[in-house]
Amino acid sequence: MGSIRIKVHPLFILLFLYSAFTSKILIFLVCTLTAVAHELGHSIVAEIKGYKLNKITLMPFGAIVQGNFDKPFIKDDVIISLAGPLTNLLIAVLFVASWWVYPLSYPYTEIAMQANLSMAIVNLLPALPLDGGRILCALLSVRFGKKTANIVCKVLGVLLSVLLLVLFTISIFSTLNLSVLFFSLFILFGALSKEKGNNYVRAYVGVSREKLLKGVKVSRFAIDKDASVKRLVNLIDGDALNEVVIVDGNEKLTTFSEEKIRKIILTGKLKSKLDEFI
Repeated sequence: MGSIRIKVHPLFILLFLYSAFTSKILIFLVCTLTAVAHELGHSIVAEIKGYKLNKITLMPFGAIVQGNFDKPFIKDDVIISLAGPLTNLLIAVLFVASWWVYPLSYPYTEIAMQANLSMAIVNLLPALPLDGGRILCALLSVRFGKKTANIVCKVLGVLLSVLLLVLFTISIFSTLNLSVLFFSLFILFGALSKEKGNNYVRAYVGVSREKLLKGVKVSRFAIDKDASVKRLVNLIDGDALNEVVIVDGNEKLTTFSEEKIRKIILTGKLKSKLDEFI
């Protein structure tokens, strides 16, 4: 189904160097693991809904996942966006619960609990590229269209970034807080990003013309008519031209072409049997 590209943004490296210089490597590692858990929550729910991650860019306070798909699914976008913060919230609750069962664990897990709780709360702020901004953008697009919704959420992101810069400036005259500066730059980068499309790419939308011009392999396999669409998704090769032979026992019924497969998956009926599409 293709590989996930992982990119490390310069801001992430800068934060690492700052953490090393100020002897806060442990906190940096905890926050990094928290961000990974956050994205894992997104990816698990995305896979269940029939999507996959295309690219992850590690940044301070989280990650930006990017990709494109050719048909918006507003409900899916909201559910997948909520999955990350809810994962962090669940982890935070489990840590708190562990303190009741085993109080001695408190000194070792307090930082992790706070990191997960902060990640959940921060990512629900209604500004891109945060999950709250994605949710707001999805809901606004139903009423005002995706272009207008995207502009509104990007403006909110810029305003939030400016507010954080003001708070950082104030902190210079009291207790310097560079974390606020990093977070402000993170929000600003996401708000001004020119990446097109949604953060998740549909599990399969067919081989692009660009790939076909270079030449691709043909993947051909058989599957029973009673198998689910999700099982089909798991078997097809996203980098190949697919042909699927639908069988009933040992009897061949029909063959699904590349275009037929694409249309079936874009219906979103992942639990349906392939028999319904013959």
